[in-house]
Amino acid sequence: MKRYAMLLTLPVLLGAAVPSPQQAPPLEIHASHAWFRYLLSSVPAGGYMTLINSGDTTTRLVKASSPACGALMLHQSVNHGGAATMEMVKSVTIPAHGSVGFAEGGYHLMCMEPRMKPGDKVGVTLGFDDGATLMLLVPVYGPAGPPGTSSGGP
Repeated sequence: MKRYAMLLTLPVLLGAAVPSPQQAPPLEIHASHAWFRYLLSSVPAGGYMTLINSGDTTTRLVKASSPACGALMLHQSVNHGGAATMEMVKSVTIPAHGSVGFAEGGYHLMCMEPRMKPGDKVGVTLGFDDGATLMLLVPVYGPAGPPGTSSGGP
């Protein structure tokens, strides 16, 4: 069963869940403040957002894909005894009536071989453990991040 929603612009979620032809119930996972930081085509781009679960059931993000990336992976920055590293993760749990932030220093999307540039809006599909998908249109910013943010993030 596929369910769709689209993030059209930052920082406001303009789209709403759109049922598939089978008239699936609205998707209970929503994304806000989604964006990519693009540096160079030879450097991975980072994807950031907040995933919000308005449903009564905990769910897990298990995959991400985008035609603008050679590969798009779920990553987490972790600190091991003072050394910061990035590790690929198999899933990210979004609690019922809760949210999870994807931000620098934590969970993020790692876009290998980015095919994007600042000013673009790129499609991203997020896949969940129940088979649901969330489709986003994500704006791309340069090293400073979205305008009007002091830390480079929303």
